[in-house]
Amino acid sequence: MATMTFDGIGKTFDDGTVAVANVSFTVNHGEFVVLVGPSGCGKSTLLRMAAGLETLNSGSILVDGTDVTHAEPQDRDIAMVFQNYALYPHMTVYENMAFGLQQRKMPKAEIDRLVQDAAEILDLTRYLHRKPGQLSGGQRQRVAMGRAIVRHPMAFLMDEPLSNLDAKLRVQMRSELKLLNQRLGVTTLYVTHDQVEAMTMGDRVAVLKPVSDAQASNLQQIDNPQRLYDQPANLFVAGFIGSPAMNFLRVDLVREIDALMVRIAGTDISFPAPKGRGLEAHAGGQAIVGIRPEMFLVSNLGKALFHEPIAIAEALGADTFVFFDIPSSPVNINDLSAEDGLPPQRGQTRLVARIPPTATPALNDRLALTVEFDRLHWFDPTTGTAISADRSAI
Repeated sequence: MATMTFDGIGKTFDDGTVAVANVSFTVNHGEFVVLVGPSGCGKSTLLRMAAGLETLNSGSILVDGTDVTHAEPQDRDIAMVFQNYALYPHMTVYENMAFGLQQRKMPKAEIDRLVQDAAEILDLTRYLHRKPGQLSGGQRQRVAMGRAIVRHPMAFLMDEPLSNLDAKLRVQMRSELKLLNQRLGVTTLYVTHDQVEAMTMGDRVAVLKPVSDAQASNLQQIDNPQRLYDQPANLFVAGFIGSPAMNFLRVDLVREIDALMVRIAGTDISFPAPKGRGLEAHAGGQAIVGIRPEMFLVSNLGKALFHEPIAIAEALGADTFVFFDIPSSPVNINDLSAEDGLPPQRGQTRLVARIPPTATPALNDRLALTVEFDRLHWFDPTTGTAISADRSAI
């Protein structure tokens, strides 16, 4: 096991494209850290720099405190598993797994022991004499993993290793990879664009964002999955983590005689501001409120916050997602909260709510909904950062 430290990593390509900027974090001994973000956020480039396949423009990479920034890939004792399996089709499973060890002139008996041990861990023993073309996608991915495991590296780097598998197999392999990490205890840095994969597999998850300024930073937040979900640092993280995505609305914070009121911009919808959420400091100004789909509650008309015609209803069995529009201008967070289904009318925002299937309405019927006010997320409309709770009021 090893620690991997990224200290102010930066990479700008010759055409001026900023791939990675000012990224700093540490992967601890035996930790499984997932890099997640949209295309162009630098996650694969960061992984390739860790492997020594890309050069850095700035910053340094340390493995167990040793600077490996300029070390050759073969001198880093790090194993990489790629998106494509990269198996030799003319070799058997055994030969594919043993090839790297043979190149190192390792004794035959030791190679056999390492291959057999890895095959047992990965349930590949019965397939050792087959060729890749005779294996399923999941089995081939396990062979690629086995080729990395036999090296007993200090750390694993995995670049979207499950992206070529079908949906059912991906779910199965997610569990297998997590169990494998727990069994081997090898420090792992894993790249994916799939937030569900990130949330279910990572001890910690690093959310990255594309940037065009080399003085900015791709890294928006790194934390355990539940805290990312419950306490997003900014609009980007809040909009990226969660499926369906969080709903965002611009609101006015209006001081009245006995209360601070929240009024949704462009509407006559208002409600008292929750206390102890740091909103008092923004009185007289604006904020952005984030409402996760599961924060909506089916209500009676007298208590309803929203009572709009349902544009789309998606019945999923255990839940139903309902989509409805309100006359408030959309909040633009780099198009990451793009609406599902049909687009709303211009000047309107489409909201999505998760409701019990027994409450599923017919299309165009009005559904009375309120929200769990104490669970709402609040953001500064200028900086996009989360508005901190006022601890003195709790």
